[in-house]
Amino acid sequence: MTEKRVVFRGWLLPAAFLLPQLAITVVFFFWPAAQAVRQSLFREDAFGFGSRFVGMENFERLFASSHYLASFQVTIVFALATTALAMGTALVLAIAVDRLAKRGAAYTPLIVWPYAVAPAIAGVLWWFLFNPSVGVVAYMLHALGIGWNHLLDGNQALILVIVAAAWKQISYNFIFFLAGLQAIPRSLIEAAAIDGAGPFKRTLTIVLPLLSPTTFFLLVVNIVYAFFDTFGVIHATTSGGPGQSTTTLVYKAWADGFLGQNFGASAAQSVVLTAIVLALTVIQFRFVERRVHY
Repeated sequence: MTEKRVVFRGWLLPAAFLLPQLAITVVFFFWPAAQAVRQSLFREDAFGFGSRFVGMENFERLFASSHYLASFQVTIVFALATTALAMGTALVLAIAVDRLAKRGAAYTPLIVWPYAVAPAIAGVLWWFLFNPSVGVVAYMLHALGIGWNHLLDGNQALILVIVAAAWKQISYNFIFFLAGLQAIPRSLIEAAAIDGAGPFKRTLTIVLPLLSPTTFFLLVVNIVYAFFDTFGVIHATTSGGPGQSTTTLVYKAWADGFLGQNFGASAAQSVVLTAIVLALTVIQFRFVERRVHY
């Protein structure tokens, strides 16, 4: 099969093809990012009557604030736990469905459905399940002798938002893990089974190494999801409380900007959050990717 290559005689037509994508990127990414950086260097009047250039003062105030440093710790615990729970559960489900040769197609839509649920709706669902007054799960925990009240206990509130955020992401991870498993040649699995390797050893020595590109991709996506895309879940379940026990970096940036009307501090937090995620992504591609086998 021969490959047909298109050669353009000038640069105008290729540029015209690229123009829509470049325009969308500039309008929805570079322009807001530049505005956030600019705004982080100013102190805005809460009523919109003006702004004053303060340089790096907004950043200095952030790192001197105990509340902001506490949100760092909450974000790290939340991101690591959510990523591990979402990816681990999805991998187990994908392996189980992959082994169901005939009934797998029936289970797949049931597992994928939660991905269609909006983050705020997912948060409300888990809020009802764990509500200490009317929640079914809270009632069962009380019956087992476990006192559950995430409205008062910060650790329980953090567990709740981790479970809710991970549940929302399991479907996405499941699709990729299942596709990766189905791309592994059956002949390798069968040859290992003939040689006497059990299911656990086959998974550890054959399946997981061949899944490493998918796992690496999902690791990056889940870290970004935990940092940026979990605002709706947290707001619907705990609203960042009790106290600040579930206030992540992105939630604090929203609270300081929209509730506290401190636009300069909110913009500075957005810049710091973006820098952290970029740094984590670079570290993942520079160090973790070396263990990936393509």
